Amino acid sequence: MRSLDVGSVCIKTTGREAGERVSVVEIKDDNFVIIEGQRVRKRRCNIAHLIPIGENAAEAKAHKGHHAKAHAAKHTEKKKNKEDKKN
Repeated sequence: MRSLDVGSVCIKTTGREAGERVSVVEIKDDNFVIIEGQRVRKRRCNIAHLIPIGENAAEAKAHKGHHAKAHAAKHTEKKKNKEDKKN
């Protein structure tokens, strides 16, 4: 039996959401947890249908935010270069 904590990030392995990243919101009992994800509505899930990926939700959010800032900076730089070439 796997140990999942609230905030653990997992990949769902079965059902129509198979392959989606989800986060554990609440632990119901030894076999079930409540999960939620970007494209997965909040629902009960058997822990046998989840693969933990070794992150918690706070780490994943911080990591995603870092990439968004880097992407925005790169996009701004490209736009600035494009304007300089026009002039």
